[in-house]
Amino acid sequence: MLFKFVILILTSVAAAEDFNFTYLGFRSANLSLEGVAEVTSNGILRVTNDTVQSIGHAFYPNPVTFKNSSDGPVLSFSSTFIFAMRYKVRQGHGIAFVIAPTKGLPGASPVGFFGLFNRTNDGSPTNHVFAVELDTFENPEFSDINDNHVGIDINGVVSVVSAPAGYYADERLITSGQPVQVWVDYDGTKKQINVSMALVSNGKPYNPLLSLTRDLSPVLHRTMYMGFSASTGNLTAINYVLGWSFKMNGHAEELGLSQLPKMPRLEPKKIPKLLTIGLPVILVSSALLAFVFWVYYAIRRKKKFAELLEDWELEYGPQRFKYRELYIATKGFREKELLGKGGFGKVYRGISPTSGTVIAVKRVSHESRQGMKEFVAEIVSNGRLRHRNLVPLLGYCRRKGELLLVYEYMPNGSLDKYLFDRPAVTLDWSQRFIVIRGVALGLLYLHEEWDQVVVHRDVKASNILLDGEWNGRLGDFGLARLYDHGADPQTTHIAGTFGYLAPEHTRSCRATTSSDVFAFGVCLLEVACGRRPIEYHGSENVILVDWVFSCWEGRNILEAKDPKLGNDFVAEEVELVLKLGLFCCQSEPSMRPRMRQVVQHLEDKVPLPAEFSLLGLSSRGLGISHNEGFDEYTMAPGSSVSSYVPDSSFLSCGR
Repeated sequence: MLFKFVILILTSVAAAEDFNFTYLGFRSANLSLEGVAEVTSNGILRVTNDTVQSIGHAFYPNPVTFKNSSDGPVLSFSSTFIFAMRYKVRQGHGIAFVIAPTKGLPGASPVGFFGLFNRTNDGSPTNHVFAVELDTFENPEFSDINDNHVGIDINGVVSVVSAPAGYYADERLITSGQPVQVWVDYDGTKKQINVSMALVSNGKPYNPLLSLTRDLSPVLHRTMYMGFSASTGNLTAINYVLGWSFKMNGHAEELGLSQLPKMPRLEPKKIPKLLTIGLPVILVSSALLAFVFWVYYAIRRKKKFAELLEDWELEYGPQRFKYRELYIATKGFREKELLGKGGFGKVYRGISPTSGTVIAVKRVSHESRQGMKEFVAEIVSNGRLRHRNLVPLLGYCRRKGELLLVYEYMPNGSLDKYLFDRPAVTLDWSQRFIVIRGVALGLLYLHEEWDQVVVHRDVKASNILLDGEWNGRLGDFGLARLYDHGADPQTTHIAGTFGYLAPEHTRSCRATTSSDVFAFGVCLLEVACGRRPIEYHGSENVILVDWVFSCWEGRNILEAKDPKLGNDFVAEEVELVLKLGLFCCQSEPSMRPRMRQVVQHLEDKVPLPAEFSLLGLSSRGLGISHNEGFDEYTMAPGSSVSSYVPDSSFLSCGR
């Protein structure tokens, strides 16, 4: 029995040391493909295409043994591949040859991370990732040396060592658009990594372009997955791989250039002379028919893109977009470009054909009179607002049955998808605190710092969007109302979202800045707890405000924090946000802080009253008297912090 076991071990070692493969094209290869990666009809592996904000993964399907034992040294290996990169306007992010523990690389982010890491795990030694990046975008954040370089990456996108992609001055191998061959060699005895590259017609250079002495044993597990990863941001590059070979303990087999698939043409084939001679005859014979079709098409097209202009729109004329421009930007409002759906319509991603920037286009639901009112309200309210924590409204369009609003694109989506259920990416506490502080500044601007008072009326996590730097921005002003400073707001119906409505709003139908503060208080609790304002557990509804208050009554308010935060949080900040959320959610509007005071608390300029931190208070009220820094509001006995839950008749009034 022992003899058989020894034979089995020796056989597996021999298999590991002799492992090799060669792909001359990938038509018959059984690669594991994810994201936008695909094999074209002629056998080229296309890792990325011209889709913005996308990721492509292409991995050898089976794990490869790099060590004879889990604690042993990494064996020598050699790999070579031929790739090419093409782009339409400017070069985008490049491609990486990668050895990783998994094929999927879960949680990976586009825009500079090559589809390998994200802002949370970049640089972590627990990644166990070795990569050779071929980068065509200079990103100072990651210490890139230029926009045409090669780097050796270990567990992060900041290269351990990098060099310009060329052996001679001003040589730009990667961005040439021509096929380039790369060799990656690791000497397990010398612990040395060499990376070489050259145009396919030149052969392997005598000296490597990059050389690094580093023991990969702590980085690589006994078995790993191997392949290619690439991503795109707002700029795109199409990355092709034509051939690939690998060998353990030896030199990878050279790739026969004549057997590789041909790169697609940059320009269409020239029309043969025979057709150019015969074409005039064909054009003359079909001219009359073409003219008839052209007239018919012109009439149909004019009707399709016809636009309406009303008196109220004259003031906002410079912000108006052509419907045709938005139709082209969103590729005809394809479902593939759909970013999300809301109460008043769908939001699509698009690329402006005039500026080339990424935009978000909302098609407002117009089947009812309310849809048109919300459309006008958002233009009037948000069209003139300018603040770094508000989603900018770039313009609008109205065409017969089409109502469209154009916003600056927020690449990281809405806040709610990072908080509830099992999010793919979890925001750490510092990111959450920055988001809520930014939204607080945005609400302060709306309530006190603009020409008029703007009551948002729909503050909630799904209306808080995250830009490319993960800053919080308040959006969706479809329910907003404006009135002059010092005037009385005149609203006659309930509007908002169930779970965020202030109790006085459901009774009087009057929306005020104080009702916005109530909704923001609910958002504070959502961010700190990772729970929705109302959760349904069987026949019982769990109200978030009441639940947090019960934890406070139990003398440990930190029990309410989001368990997904683990131990990586600042206890004082979490406690501040939880208590401030309860403070904002008092049932009496006069007891709530104004947004200026909320910002002062979040910026640690004014502490919460000492009495507010006392425990043992009843759930029927917070008995807090006058205190410095809170001189404009007082918590009186009998005021309740429990969220008011209206009966079902109010559901029809909400959004």
